[in-house]
Amino acid sequence: MARYLDVHPDNPQPRLIQQIVDALNDDALIAYPTDSGYALGCRIGNHAGRDRILAIRGLDERHHFTLVCRDFSQLGQMVHVDNAAFRAIRAATPGPYTFILKAMPEVPRRLSHPKKRTVGVRIPDLPVVSSLLDALGEPLLSSSLILPGETEPRTLGWEVKEELEHQVDIVVEAGETPAQPTTVVDWSEGVPEVVRRGAGDPDRFA
Repeated sequence: MARYLDVHPDNPQPRLIQQIVDALNDDALIAYPTDSGYALGCRIGNHAGRDRILAIRGLDERHHFTLVCRDFSQLGQMVHVDNAAFRAIRAATPGPYTFILKAMPEVPRRLSHPKKRTVGVRIPDLPVVSSLLDALGEPLLSSSLILPGETEPRTLGWEVKEELEHQVDIVVEAGETPAQPTTVVDWSEGVPEVVRRGAGDPDRFA
């Protein structure tokens, strides 16, 4: 049965954040709020957590996972970012964007696209996520909490707990989140291609 942790949206309690980090380090799978709806997350090294995310979402091995990063410096350790992408992505983060880029060798192959060796990265603009990533000290392997047959992520923690109580280990509550998923920009070929229009303004990458 999932634990339900009510975290303050603007001033996250360090005690609760540490409880979430401790659980993640014990290979927990969490449902947590972002600036574009709820997401599922686990440590990068959590093989079972990755498989649980795929099962909950009804996805196959070709799914593009996202590495949720604390800041631009951490993002740059996960993916190749050329000069043009650097300026544009830096200006758009933190915010509701996911960028698909070539993965660095440090990113496990099972987390990247099997042929393209690309991975999604993002820096959410939400205090709860920032506090969590600060305490964790590494990116979070993540995927939007969009259930099979649905097109938008879940936005309310209590609804997530009711539906996924036996499929996740922790549900983090921090107030209602926006319903729109991130805008996804594929920059893996050197130029930006908007592949999903979402909460972030896509015109800045047109």
